[in-house]
Amino acid sequence: MPKDELAPLPFVGKITRYYKNDAPKQIRQAIEKAGKDDMLDPSYPYPVEMDKGDYEKHMEKLQRELVKMMHDVVTTGKRVVVVFEGRDAAGKGGTIERVRENLNPRSAYIVALPKPSEREADQWYFQRYIDWLPAKGEVALFDRSWYNRGVVERVFGFSTEDDRIKFFRQLPSFEEMLVEDGLILVKLWLNVGRAEQLKRFLDREGDPLKQWKLSSIDVDGLAKWDEYTQAIRDTLQQSNLKGAPWTVIRSDDKKRARIAAIQTILNAVDYAGRDKKAIGKIDDKIAGGPDMLER
Repeated sequence: MPKDELAPLPFVGKITRYYKNDAPKQIRQAIEKAGKDDMLDPSYPYPVEMDKGDYEKHMEKLQRELVKMMHDVVTTGKRVVVVFEGRDAAGKGGTIERVRENLNPRSAYIVALPKPSEREADQWYFQRYIDWLPAKGEVALFDRSWYNRGVVERVFGFSTEDDRIKFFRQLPSFEEMLVEDGLILVKLWLNVGRAEQLKRFLDREGDPLKQWKLSSIDVDGLAKWDEYTQAIRDTLQQSNLKGAPWTVIRSDDKKRARIAAIQTILNAVDYAGRDKKAIGKIDDKIAGGPDMLER
């Protein structure tokens, strides 16, 4: 290979092979027949994506509210954690960036932890996450979290059934302690339809600027849709706590999902000067509790 030629990324091409050879026929047909702005899931409540102009107009208002919220958090010493979970390619990263883009990175930071080290694997499961919890005047945005144990680790066999039983037994006390100590905990689950997920992976595979995002979990997980579905249902059912409930957002339309996610955060934090009219009403057709998974 010439010195100036880069080696191919290991997972490029595998998404296309799955699409051509293994994807369910109805999923392939949905992708093939859809127009540029069409929603691929027939159960999604809107046939096309949100109008770009309407989205940008609303997002500008929400960004102003986020800045006001952050100023209040710093001034009053609030501590905020937002957990972003969801299916692969559900739009977690883009939503997090929309939340953080106008906030001071010294006070609002992203937590995206890698695979546990050997030492971390021998610690109490929650221990490495505790190190990243916010101090007064800070907002921590978790790009995946301790909920890996309930979903990804279950689907791929990275943890045992006993591990998960212990996790769900300890989880309520862990989150209740955070809330009792005054921490504002917001839990968001972004859910995406199967055809839309595959389409996004295909788009990612074809974009040299995004190919690095592909992983073995993404590729191997495509064939584990049903296993993921059951793990997600079980996890949300066992962790939808009174003091720390889930907001499930159908994210087939990224624009609508980002707006709903930011609205949820702004509604969770009681900050000075909050403009409820600017925030707007959350679209209950795409956002709600865990029962949103069944729609």
